[in-house]
Amino acid sequence: MSDIYDTASAVFASIEGAIGRIVLNRPDKRNAMSLVMWQRVAEAVHALDAAADVRVIVLCSSDEKAFSAGADLAELEIIASDPGRREMNRQAIRAAQRSLARANKPTIAQISGACVGGGCGLAIHCDFRFGAEGARFGITPAKIGLVYPLNDTKQLLDLVGVANAKSMLFTGRLVDATEALEMGLIDHRVLAEELADDVLEFARHMASLSQFSLYGIKQTIQRILDGQVDDDDQSEAMFLDAHDGVDACEGVKAFLEKRKPVFSWTMNKKD
Repeated sequence: MSDIYDTASAVFASIEGAIGRIVLNRPDKRNAMSLVMWQRVAEAVHALDAAADVRVIVLCSSDEKAFSAGADLAELEIIASDPGRREMNRQAIRAAQRSLARANKPTIAQISGACVGGGCGLAIHCDFRFGAEGARFGITPAKIGLVYPLNDTKQLLDLVGVANAKSMLFTGRLVDATEALEMGLIDHRVLAEELADDVLEFARHMASLSQFSLYGIKQTIQRILDGQVDDDDQSEAMFLDAHDGVDACEGVKAFLEKRKPVFSWTMNKKD
């Protein structure tokens, strides 16, 4: 697989300060997701998650007309008769989505235009979703005779509830940004011309906070989503160990000195 930072690729990563970006870059196909693209999304998430300077990961499109129109149906037709390739495709989709949901760092979907099928599947696995006015959202397996995976369905249910999930899945309908916000499918609806700036401002704010705290909070939330209902030894240790950590010492000192804290903990330095 080619360099993940190659901007000519259909999926590439870039880093600007503390913000890492994963760019879907197949505008002529409205970012229809091929097997290679699914694989590169996971590769890009892992690369940015491991980058010491990156604190927040943003998933976006190089073309405001479409975040992603979904799976590449021409490729799906080709692999339909090949069980091995079908399984490889399933695993690649799952790996891409889970990499976003379970990255150590916060992930944000920056959505404009069409966000449909597999594209919506990518977005709902991010921690946050910003949708531009004019964006359209849909999960449409019923329109082509497919079945939505259980993991994806659970992710959708966790966001929008049973009734809204059934409404989307049973009808294959598209919802606009206003309805998406009302049902909880997106967290923020913004003017199209303000989307990039609003996402960047939000990302920079998170990047200014304690990364030790965000790391621990994200791990705790994921445990709850996975079904854990009470503390275990690991979660108790995470809570207790934070008190004498480098960020907690700095945060308390800065509060007492009435100044802005300068947090120094990073993913690559967990002491």
